[in-house]
Amino acid sequence: PSFIEIQRQREAWKRALARKRAKEYMQSTTPEPVEGREHIQVQTDLYLEEISDQIIEVDKECQTDAFLDRPPTPLFVPAKTGKDVATQIEGGELFDFDIEVKPIMEVLIGKTIEQALLEVMEEEELAQLWARQRAYAELRNAELAEVQRLEEQDRRYREEKERRRLQHMQMLQKQKETTEKIKARAFAQHYLSDLIPSVFHNLRESGFFYDPIERDIETEFLPWLMTEVEETLEKKVLGRMMLD
Repeated sequence: PSFIEIQRQREAWKRALARKRAKEYMQSTTPEPVEGREHIQVQTDLYLEEISDQIIEVDKECQTDAFLDRPPTPLFVPAKTGKDVATQIEGGELFDFDIEVKPIMEVLIGKTIEQALLEVMEEEELAQLWARQRAYAELRNAELAEVQRLEEQDRRYREEKERRRLQHMQMLQKQKETTEKIKARAFAQHYLSDLIPSVFHNLRESGFFYDPIERDIETEFLPWLMTEVEETLEKKVLGRMMLD
């Protein structure tokens, strides 16, 4: 590649590096947007590009034949018409450096001080802007933290309210079940208070409840006694028949 192409490549590389540094600076210094907002890319690079391309120049040489040079034209000297007069100027009469340099120095010093003040004011303004930005970021973070705290507190309140509601519903359900059990027990006691004696009486009448001694007499002793009586009567009847 030629020198011009190398120069163009260097200029392009420098511009790309400058844009990259500016982009990194903007990305590293710009805070994150708040919720519901977004950043927009704004043109901040130089939009006027300095054309530094050099015009192609080519050196050429040629050799002419040797010719005799034309003699130089003599200077025109007008004829003297007046009288010669002389004067003497001493040093410092036309230009005094100490006096003449004061306005120049005042301008230079004034411009230097003005530029320095502008730079200092710019630095102070930038410092104030950064301070405001930091304060805004701190305030935003504090507000976000407060919002999160309130949301968490509201969530806990809702959970506690739901838990209390469930406890109250369970308590009402238990009270209802207990009341129903008490009512059922009272009704059963009232209903069975008249039913139990009649049931026991019917069971006794049906023979489900009996005296063991009486039952033994009825089932064992009385049948045996009747059998013995019948045998005795049969023997007596048989004896009478034989006597007759």
